Amino acid sequence: MADRRYIDVPGSATHELPPLLVHGTQEGTPLSEVVDMAAGMVDAEDILGDVPAAEGVIEQRKYDLALNLADQYMRLVAHWQWGDSILEWIRQCEITFEASEGLRTLLHPDIWPHAGRSSFVNLLLEKSVPTHGVGVENAVGLRLTFRQPPPIDCFSNQFLFYLNPTLTTTAYQTWARLAIDSPALFPPDRFYFQVVEMPTV
Repeated sequence: MADRRYIDVPGSATHELPPLLVHGTQEGTPLSEVVDMAAGMVDAEDILGDVPAAEGVIEQRKYDLALNLADQYMRLVAHWQWGDSILEWIRQCEITFEASEGLRTLLHPDIWPHAGRSSFVNLLLEKSVPTHGVGVENAVGLRLTFRQPPPIDCFSNQFLFYLNPTLTTTAYQTWARLAIDSPALFPPDRFYFQVVEMPTV
């Protein structure tokens, strides 16, 4: 984008930010139970409708659809986990900025240009952080929408298949535009941090 505005960071040093600790999916409902709940969703919402086929074929289709729904849900949980990790990283970065005389004023809205919380998300994007297919903005939007990842039976199949990306994108964009003025961006060459993927607990 040609209209990107970067904050003028004092000096020429590269500033080290706290590591982004990406937590693995916490122990919860076993995958087999998630598939069972997804199968219940297939039956309750009559997703297949009246399909003329042999009973065995219909059961296989239901099972395949339940597996697909369970997979969509597990992806949603992975996105939520990334979003939760990113918001915690942003809080740690804000503490780091407040402790540094050279960086402290960059977050204050009474000084222009200033950075906002979404500026840290943009920094992740500009640094091309490896996310293994997780969309950073969608992940943050999902975490902003849900304090905890709801169980699969709280969602409709339409949400899991189609509506999730639109909802989370809208949530992120609304959050990112809460400031009256669009926050300026951090110059990516002036900041360094590590991404540490934590094991599943």
